Amino acid sequence: MAGRLPDQCRDVDQPCHALLTDLEQRGLLDETLVIWGGEFGRTIYSQGGLSKENYGRDHHPRCFSMWMAGGGFRPGHVHGETDDFSYNVVKDPVNVHDLHATLLHQLGLDSERLSVRHQGLDLRLTGVEPARVLHELLA
Repeated sequence: MAGRLPDQCRDVDQPCHALLTDLEQRGLLDETLVIWGGEFGRTIYSQGGLSKENYGRDHHPRCFSMWMAGGGFRPGHVHGETDDFSYNVVKDPVNVHDLHATLLHQLGLDSERLSVRHQGLDLRLTGVEPARVLHELLA
């Protein structure tokens, strides 16, 4: 974390800001959705032995962060909360199926209608489990 993280942040901070500023100045941010995220977060504790050179954090599939700008999402909204150790979600969890249903909704698509019958299941882009649009994230 101490080695490359500051440089990596510098590599993406200015281009992300420039993209959002440009989209907003051109009046395109309302109809363009920018998503920044990954499929896992990081724990607050070290993986392996803790030292001055090794204090990186382990992969964490339960809690991860994303940011979204434009595309009809609420600006400045923080959704979800973890416990004091950032280990478990304690408020407003979002699963991938609901996130996908919300993204499809913002694209004008109904995730329930996009299905194909395969081996006795109605498969959808959001999976076979029920998915809901997260209206609380939308402007």
